[in-house]
Amino acid sequence: MNWNSYEEAEAFLLEVPKFTRKNSLEETGLFLEALGSPEESCKIIHVAGTNGKGSVCAYLCSILKEAGCRTGMFTSPHLVEMRERFRVDGEIISKERFLWGLSFVMERLKKVRKAAGRPEYHPTFFELLFLMGMVIFREEKVEYLLMETGLGGRLDATNAVKHPILTVITEIGMDHMEYLGDTIEQIAGEKAGILKAGVPVVFCDKRKEASEVIRKRAEILENRVVAIGKKDYFYRKLTNKSIDFSMQSRYYDYIRLSLATTALYQIENAAVAVRCTEELRRQSVDRRILSMTGEQIQKGLKETVWEGRMEEVLPHIFVDGAHNEDGIRAFAESVAADGCKGRRILVFSAVADKEYEKMIGILQDRQLFDAVGVVGIHSERAAKPEKLQELFDTGKGMAETMFFKDMAEALPELQKRKENDDYIYIAGSLYLVGEVKKVAGRMRNWNK
Repeated sequence: MNWNSYEEAEAFLLEVPKFTRKNSLEETGLFLEALGSPEESCKIIHVAGTNGKGSVCAYLCSILKEAGCRTGMFTSPHLVEMRERFRVDGEIISKERFLWGLSFVMERLKKVRKAAGRPEYHPTFFELLFLMGMVIFREEKVEYLLMETGLGGRLDATNAVKHPILTVITEIGMDHMEYLGDTIEQIAGEKAGILKAGVPVVFCDKRKEASEVIRKRAEILENRVVAIGKKDYFYRKLTNKSIDFSMQSRYYDYIRLSLATTALYQIENAAVAVRCTEELRRQSVDRRILSMTGEQIQKGLKETVWEGRMEEVLPHIFVDGAHNEDGIRAFAESVAADGCKGRRILVFSAVADKEYEKMIGILQDRQLFDAVGVVGIHSERAAKPEKLQELFDTGKGMAETMFFKDMAEALPELQKRKENDDYIYIAGSLYLVGEVKKVAGRMRNWNK
């Protein structure tokens, strides 16, 4: 199959979910082998969790790049365009490389169908992107690949990878319960499905019930376990544009660190990434890893930019990808520490299959905002804005509630109303983040 442009390839991929089914891990693994898995040529670090997966990948990739390693990163979802899911040395791949990856996989698909006698076989949307990533990173000669699960872990397409050098589990919370289970223990069990026999696991030791599940699974597989909790890092201060914290390191003694963000929850994710570098050093024969310095870790963390996490898209206008209860709690904690001297205005939306009533309840309980604007999302999964507005109006409420058709209407209008000391925050859905970034990009261009 041939596509004349990146946009045509994106359109094709968006149609894939409409005519295929989820395949077994065995089927995905067989196709991966037929493509030529990159496992022999690069070291894979597999990351699962409810919140923080992408951030941990980004921090760790930046540190490894600073040490002189060529890194790849496969994450999901994308915010604006699909090729954001594939990064080499922190940079999004080119449209040409994306087209090459899709063409390569689709050509091999024909041969696999014929050889296996399975003319009906076709990867799902996510499976296809995962397989594209594997051949793209191999072609780009990536040395260390940070690979984020899409949903869960045990049955996720990425779990077709058999020999990671390290597994990582970030914070576990209540999300995707219709697929992963309705208790923390069940969800943790699905995430811990990425653990492989004898492969070390670094995990966020935040909820006792989740930690017990991970430890038990690791014990069965005889894995080395590295847990990191709040006792392992120390918050120092939040400035206008950055966070300073410190942690006790196995190799670098007491190390002071700084992050270019105001999202307090990123301390935890950065600390997990630092523990990962220590574990890589413990098992590595790579001289660059063995000789990694505290200064390289400091610089790698400081230079990491991960979009959609308390990202300032316009002056004093921030967007955050919080889209579940834990994410909203962490978002509210950062908002409370912002030092805002004017009004705080919240723009909120959500998708229908999330626990948005509980998310709104958390925001109302914190009473951080002077006004709220409910906005529509351009997605079939979107919750009805009228329902969201009703929840804000009938709860503890805000001083003012507003309704906007979409972000194209909301952002310019709110920027007009905003006074110099006011802060605007946008949260509730990753779909919303992508729409905000598109509109904010156009507004920046108007002002040039």
